[in-house]
Amino acid sequence: MIRLGLLRHGHTEWNRAGRIQGASDIPLDPDARAQLAAQRLPAGWDAATLYASPLHRAVETAELVAGHAPQIAPALREMSWGEWEGQRGADLLEAATTPRYRHIEDWGWDYRPPAGESPADLRARLLPWLDRLTGDAVLVTHIGVMRVLLALAHGWDFSGAAPFAVKRNRLFVVDYEAGVLRPGTPPVVRLEARA
Repeated sequence: MIRLGLLRHGHTEWNRAGRIQGASDIPLDPDARAQLAAQRLPAGWDAATLYASPLHRAVETAELVAGHAPQIAPALREMSWGEWEGQRGADLLEAATTPRYRHIEDWGWDYRPPAGESPADLRARLLPWLDRLTGDAVLVTHIGVMRVLLALAHGWDFSGAAPFAVKRNRLFVVDYEAGVLRPGTPPVVRLEARA
């Protein structure tokens, strides 16, 4: 069995403005850099292999909390939101677009933004990559990727309220074995203050 610690990147200006980032390569903002520089991976996780999405916000988050460069894993890149990247979800909810923007609880696995990716697309990208892992790993990635992996671990189908809430500055722990993800024990571990 392999233990995976899933870590969401720090805040960006787009996060704070409520804009959809998706695969857009938006950097961390100065406040996020300062906060992450004061934290480190929890004890026991510093020996795990460190991977990050190729997007700068994930790479920099990994470097700040681990103190070294991660291995870049294209499979961990955020879901593409296609034509909706850069827009605010609140504005899209009010717009009469087709297909219509929806809250995540109403997606299902096949919901796809115009010219973007679905959760099922991410699942198809992530599972073959996970099969190649040979040991415990910290994956510094994005909320969309984390939602897919946690959905698989918790048996959630993107319908109704999620049985988890993805927050920053925490490792969400999942166990992976023979193509199956399960919630880890403990399921969430906070980053630690750097001495």
